[in-house]
Amino acid sequence: MPNVRFNRFYRYADLTRILKAYAREFPNLIRVESIGKSHEGRDVWLVTATNFKSGSDAEKPGMWVDGNIHATEVTASAAALYLIHTLATQYKKDETITRAMDTRAFYIVPRVNPDGAEWALADQPKFIRSSTRPYPYNEDLLDGLITGEDVDGDGRILQMRIPDPNGTWKVHPDEPRLMIRRDPIERGGKYYLLITEGQLKNYDGTTIQVRPPKEGLDLNRNFPASWRTASEQPGAGDYPASEPEVHNLVKFIVAHKNITGAMSFHTFTGVLLRPYDDKPDDDFPTDDLWTYQKIGEKGTQVTGYPNISVFHEFRYHPKQVITGGFDTWVYEHLGIYGWTVEFWSPQNQAGIKEYKYIDWYREHPVEDDLKMLKWNDEVLGGKGYVDWYEFEHPQLGKIELGGWDFQNYWGNAPLEFLEKEISPFPEWIVWHALIAPELGLREVTVTPLGADTFRIRLVVENRGWLPTYVTKKALERKVSRGVTAEISLPKGASLQSGKPREELGELEGHAYKPAFLFDDSGESTLDRAKMEWVVKAKKGTKVKLSAKHERAGVVQTQIELK
Repeated sequence: MPNVRFNRFYRYADLTRILKAYAREFPNLIRVESIGKSHEGRDVWLVTATNFKSGSDAEKPGMWVDGNIHATEVTASAAALYLIHTLATQYKKDETITRAMDTRAFYIVPRVNPDGAEWALADQPKFIRSSTRPYPYNEDLLDGLITGEDVDGDGRILQMRIPDPNGTWKVHPDEPRLMIRRDPIERGGKYYLLITEGQLKNYDGTTIQVRPPKEGLDLNRNFPASWRTASEQPGAGDYPASEPEVHNLVKFIVAHKNITGAMSFHTFTGVLLRPYDDKPDDDFPTDDLWTYQKIGEKGTQVTGYPNISVFHEFRYHPKQVITGGFDTWVYEHLGIYGWTVEFWSPQNQAGIKEYKYIDWYREHPVEDDLKMLKWNDEVLGGKGYVDWYEFEHPQLGKIELGGWDFQNYWGNAPLEFLEKEISPFPEWIVWHALIAPELGLREVTVTPLGADTFRIRLVVENRGWLPTYVTKKALERKVSRGVTAEISLPKGASLQSGKPREELGELEGHAYKPAFLFDDSGESTLDRAKMEWVVKAKKGTKVKLSAKHERAGVVQTQIELK
């Protein structure tokens, strides 16, 4: 059994070792391959999890899961690793997982962005948004403060508190650790400038300008759907899928047309996000919106995380939208139900309920901050919020460092809570995989028409909840080809009627059915299709029949003419 624990985050070398250990331990269930290189040349590992004895992964409906496209969001890679562990170790122990592994394929990339994660997990970390590639310029930035660096070398990136008579912040009168904003008309107190820990380049002793990092890419703005240039969407990259980490994913997913659902793991906020990123729900095909809501309801039931629309409830600014994101791309271009999971909400942990996800960071009551400190003291043992301490900054001189240890207690689940936070998700992911369309054989019959002539009848059905095309958007985009049926005859046999290969169209699933039937309503058998051939051959001849759909799988049988 691989030596893996879910109370720590693994660096690249250890993660690689663990993934390959799963493949050795479970060769019939787990395979590992590289789907490309990162900017710095590291292999980006993909795990295919399925029962290979029951069929090829390509002949089963597929579920995509990835994590850690953003450098510091290492909880995401732990969650993907936990999924792999669950699928491998619970096969033949858990009935639902066994069924899923026998009939579905899971494609899992635990760490999309290994370079950025290495920076985040280093002994002396450096925080960037995504890729380590310099962007938009190769040269060093101009004068100013570069945040996200561990200046004092203690393995944490905190806040810097700098005395400033014109500063925005002051000490809370009853809680000296807490910094609060001064009143709009307040004067005459002791005030501070607060900025994230980092170093200054060419400091003039007076002015501090916070510069964007030299590595300014946001890989989750580089996907093709609604992509905009950096002038409109910061961090978008040079062109759609210009970055190797994104190109790796796009190339693989487009080539694997059996993928019917997708999830991308991130942190933080404790929500399940669905498209659109840049358009209202009115722009959805109605059936797709209803299905998204149904899948989200199940996710909330299993994980406790609310399911929400990015456009309606998760915009950074009410008059701005995000473009180039993964979930919108897989839905808009490929017709796949895509989700973004944001793990971990320190606010919820502290008892702050029903807060406005993004708006909270712009405005919230001081009472919330006091609740957060109480949670830190009583639950985290004081480790999450660091008391202010003096430090001789190389450019600023004597300042104080302190505040939230963001990486370890805010932006990621604390290690002691990690497994509890990620453990509910395999159930939802497996459920999501099992709602996929699933092609099955309903009927195969042979009727003699004479001494050496036979009518063969093949009936196939969709046993899945979703239709074979998965989404109405897929029909609109013409990315689903429908079911095809084929007959293969041996030498000496001939086809008298029917085609060797016939297109049967799409099959509906159990979705989109009303909860109540009126007198004039009922169900048509749109979940099935039939094909008939007349064959001339000797008795005892064996004929092969097959049907397939790129998203619903493959069925095959062999019959004897008698």
